Amino acid sequence: MKSIVALSMCASFLLVAFVCAAELKSPMKDTSHDADVVAAFIMAINRHDLAALADLMSEDHTFIDPQGRRVSGRKEMITGWKAYFAMFPDYEILVDTTLNENGTVAVFGSVSGTYNGKRGLVQKNRIAMPAAWKANVADGKVKLWQVYCDWSEGLRIIDEDKKSG
Repeated sequence: MKSIVALSMCASFLLVAFVCAAELKSPMKDTSHDADVVAAFIMAINRHDLAALADLMSEDHTFIDPQGRRVSGRKEMITGWKAYFAMFPDYEILVDTTLNENGTVAVFGSVSGTYNGKRGLVQKNRIAMPAAWKANVADGKVKLWQVYCDWSEGLRIIDEDKKSG
């Protein structure tokens, strides 16, 4: 009987030790809020809401396009988004998967929009492609927004539109 009591006490001790160890904070920060910030950023993009985008960007926000070109600064990016939304008035990001860890959020999905060029908003100017984005979030703000996609089809459509009469 003593051995059963001792075994039971050991099992209880191990269970308590395991629960306490599981409750210890990980050195990784909680990233669920970071994913929420990125989701709000994407919703602001899809609404073409410049004020919401400005609120979600850090002052030193950096944008990197698929060709590796960088634009830094919240004011500069608001100007850039305004021009981009004029070029693609129906621009939209569709999210399939989001992964996040320690301030970095990866988004996988697709993007679409119609180029508002010489031909106007016609089907020939419609661009749709798979895409991915990397966002770095700090203090509830998007510090980095980097786009990964094969933009060659989009460039071809824009070039054809510019050559049209």
